[in-house]
Amino acid sequence: MSAPTLSVASWNINSVRLRMPQVARFLTENAPDVLCLQEIKCQEHLFPRQAFIDLGYEHIALTGQKGYHGVATVSRIPLREYARHDWQDNGEARHVGVELLGPGEGVILENVYIPAGGDLPDREKNPKFGQKLDFLERMTRWSEGIERPTLLVGDFNIAPLDCDVYDHKALLKVVSHTPIEVETLGRLQAAHDWVDLGRKHIPAPERNYTWWSYRTYWQGKDRGRRLDHMWASPDLAANSTGHKIAEHTREWEKPSDHVPIISEFAL
Repeated sequence: MSAPTLSVASWNINSVRLRMPQVARFLTENAPDVLCLQEIKCQEHLFPRQAFIDLGYEHIALTGQKGYHGVATVSRIPLREYARHDWQDNGEARHVGVELLGPGEGVILENVYIPAGGDLPDREKNPKFGQKLDFLERMTRWSEGIERPTLLVGDFNIAPLDCDVYDHKALLKVVSHTPIEVETLGRLQAAHDWVDLGRKHIPAPERNYTWWSYRTYWQGKDRGRRLDHMWASPDLAANSTGHKIAEHTREWEKPSDHVPIISEFAL
């Protein structure tokens, strides 16, 4: 018998109700076991639950709010929701954690939407930037206590490496690639020895973008950033067999400005 496998996808969908046809197409073509969505932008009772059930993703955990933020984890594998952390400390719907109960049993899957942080990289002049750094610090303290094999996925809103952006020098003062954000994210990574699966399987400096602004993308400019990530506990990362970026979805009709990422594991 071959060893069981697990595939997990993550996608900032930028409104799940607006882009349900694109989600359905992605699930039909790629068939991951689990899909973690960020920025679903809807209250929980308005989430298109039946559409996912019809596609075979009947196990659902989500936290939503009207018009903004929100995350949802949909799965063909039974799961148990066990946590919703308020790392923003203001009640925004930005995290849901589940435990897988089928293939991958015992794996903890954390789906997070880290704040973008506004436009100005200055805590004093831009409170949103301070909230982003504080969010990461709260996640860092949480990471220090993790004891189970965990996969942390989502839109981190930070491109950490020089090669994770189209122009390192030009973006050093742009929120998502500033030194203080990269340093803060680095402390989070070190707190649990998280393994960056995107760079385990697509080593630096290979191109590895997951986000392009609407304006520059349609100008045909490849001004991308790697803002979406999958980090695994060291023991779980040892079982990862691949990681890919579904960049072609960026060319679909009415696309998200992010594209899905997918990691695979042999269990």
